[in-house]
Amino acid sequence: MMSWKRRLCVYACVAAMAASCVFIIVYAVARGFVNSEREVRSAWEVDVGELLGRDEELGLDLAQAPVDSSLTVLQMVPSELEETGFTYYDTAVQDRLAQALEKGKGSRSWTAEAPMAVLDPFGTGSNSLYLYFETDLPTQVSYTVHVDDPDIPDFTAVANSTGGREYARTHEFQLIGLVPGETNQVTLTITGSWGAVRQRVSFTITMPETHSGYPTRLEYTDGESAAALSDGLFAMMRTNGYLGYAFFFDNNGVMRYEMVLEGYGLDRALFVDGDLVTCVSAAKLARINSLGQVEQVYPLDGYELHHDIVLGAGADSVVALVDKEGSETVEDVVVEIDLETGAVTELVDFSQLMAPYVSMTHAVPITGDFFWNAGQWDWLHLNTVQYLEEKDSLIVSSRETSTIIKVENVHTDPTLVWFAGDPAFWADTPYAELCLEPVGDFVYQYGQHSVEYAGAGAEEGVYYIRTYNNNYWSNSSRDYEPELDESVGTGFYDDGDDQSWVYVYEIDENAGTFTLTESFPVPYSSIVSNAAPAGDTDNWVVNSGVANVFGEYDPDGTLIRQFDYECSMQGYRTFKLSLAGFWFAGTQVQQ
Repeated sequence: MMSWKRRLCVYACVAAMAASCVFIIVYAVARGFVNSEREVRSAWEVDVGELLGRDEELGLDLAQAPVDSSLTVLQMVPSELEETGFTYYDTAVQDRLAQALEKGKGSRSWTAEAPMAVLDPFGTGSNSLYLYFETDLPTQVSYTVHVDDPDIPDFTAVANSTGGREYARTHEFQLIGLVPGETNQVTLTITGSWGAVRQRVSFTITMPETHSGYPTRLEYTDGESAAALSDGLFAMMRTNGYLGYAFFFDNNGVMRYEMVLEGYGLDRALFVDGDLVTCVSAAKLARINSLGQVEQVYPLDGYELHHDIVLGAGADSVVALVDKEGSETVEDVVVEIDLETGAVTELVDFSQLMAPYVSMTHAVPITGDFFWNAGQWDWLHLNTVQYLEEKDSLIVSSRETSTIIKVENVHTDPTLVWFAGDPAFWADTPYAELCLEPVGDFVYQYGQHSVEYAGAGAEEGVYYIRTYNNNYWSNSSRDYEPELDESVGTGFYDDGDDQSWVYVYEIDENAGTFTLTESFPVPYSSIVSNAAPAGDTDNWVVNSGVANVFGEYDPDGTLIRQFDYECSMQGYRTFKLSLAGFWFAGTQVQQ
């Protein structure tokens, strides 16, 4: 008979083995999430309707779109769609599709009653419908999408159909707002330049289900604020479990657009001369016009994107946070991409700029909070970048050091200017003198995300920045233990008492200070997340990524409406976009 001591030893060994197995499983799952961001779509799953013909010159099949509709809806399919290596994010493919549309436009006269209609012609928006028609007089087109479901309100918008003019005889646009998997009744209202309605045309179309399988409706809860929600669409970016897509939801939580990418996910939506510039895979940006056509592709040879892109000097370039292939360290390099030539230029390698501090750090250990990055030298972990033309500057956010950093002269001689955060963190480093002095009694930001320039102050050298203060302390690359306020979280998930914050700081470079001027609490998220203006209004949109919620708040920080979303682990960012001048004319989007 086994003695009690031996049984205890066996039980301890079994428990240790079980704990080890659990850890290995958790590590593998978490590491899988990280690696999935680098994956490139290998299959473009497209349901193809009845074949109508083939354009041998352009290498395209023309089919009847697999939808029930009172319109004749066409579909264009590249003949090499199922071949290895095919991607819609190839300008040669896109040029062929655009040429096919031009052929179709010239093949006959198209009217509002019988328009040229093509389902997702460029393969970038699964529930988009391209329409082309002409009117006798200059007109403007608005439309309403109705679904026979009391939980889905009507969606009304003014189409961006006139090539930048207010009224035109030729109309060409993506009809945005069709609900996947539903029978949509669309009413086009065609208005003359004097404001008189010249035509109303209706048709029905039953749209395919989403390509991603993502839910088309989000549950929401109204907050205490009676303020109105802003116009526009909520753009969900890099939703784990659904990488390779971006989702656009209206104010009632109804999906109005599913953007199909090559992989990865949007970091931001940048608009340049009426086009969208954004991330389409981990090593590629693209410029996309309002019809969904990919006009230019920007491969980042030697680099991989992580966390953020913004417009650079003169809006002629994009500044991006990247990993450099072959580098010992990670998440610490900023590059610039020329939007005309596609040339990629390295602006700042922080491992060189801050080499004395790098020598004080080490790779992430397997026992660290971010154990899924074990072995990586993630000493800084940049997660946001802002470019300011004044003094050729960058403002970056470092999650690993819980510090906001400014660098000037980034095109010539990058120079560290100031650090904003807990000065105690830098006290025993060569950078103590760069720390801005806090003014007032407030808890510093920890693990902050989504740092953005928020406008100039009353005098030169004074300005504001806003940030999502995750209010989460962790550091896996340096042996340092801070004295934390009890309100600062140290757990990955909310233990019931934790909360994150929206912070607005006043930076006074003249006095060398920073002051907390505005703040309000939001659901706790240890990592990722963002806080930004809601479109062109004073409302806020805040995404708490680990909590899997985003919400719109009034200017005082009181919740108007909060949405719950489906996600594996975390959703990266959510913005509210008016999309005026892109999909819509003006900001008239009503639900």
